[in-house]
Amino acid sequence: MSPLAAAAKAATNRIPIVFTAGGDPVRQGLVDSLNRPGGNLTGMFFLATAVESKRLGLLRELVPNAAKIAVLWNPNSPGGAPQLREIQDAAHAVGQELIVLGASSETEIDKSFAAIADHRIGALLVAADPLFTNRRDQILALAAHHALPAIYYLREFAAFGGLMSYGASLPEAFRQVGTYTGRILNREKPGDLPIMQPTKFELIINLKTAKALGLSIPATLLAQADEVIE
Repeated sequence: MSPLAAAAKAATNRIPIVFTAGGDPVRQGLVDSLNRPGGNLTGMFFLATAVESKRLGLLRELVPNAAKIAVLWNPNSPGGAPQLREIQDAAHAVGQELIVLGASSETEIDKSFAAIADHRIGALLVAADPLFTNRRDQILALAAHHALPAIYYLREFAAFGGLMSYGASLPEAFRQVGTYTGRILNREKPGDLPIMQPTKFELIINLKTAKALGLSIPATLLAQADEVIE
């Protein structure tokens, strides 16, 4: 569950709350349904955990010869299990071998990357999770140290040296959140406002990192990119 949204929900059932959540807010108990949230909450569902299969496909397109791909996920995350199932189902459908590595702390992230070296992994998918956002610099440094091609879920990972990211456009999403806030200030009820979902997803590729890894980005992938960092 989104910790801030959960804390706000626990604190009041009267004050309107507009939240952002990477995982399904219905599954997490924040709202009754996406179309009719009910109560005093509404907001944005980033679908961060619902596009993992797309990220896996992009990573395979970039590193088609990777016999093994590792998935870094947080088993303590409320949305972690369905998130991992999506990745595993997508991998099974194309015959991709996965090495699943769980990490719920800074120390466990270090241990997971040590295991990556032992398994001779060809690429890495970092699943969407607030812990990994908070430990961004640690994860980027470890991926660089192991010379590991990786895909992430936020533009900021690619902007700060990660190879590639695919996910919702945060500026566009927050603009939509601002619109809802204005509507609530104009006396609309949050429980009557459907949970928003992203309308724009971005593929970001860092060519400088690709060069450091000795990777040539396929023209078909470059053509899909919304931003190329050089």
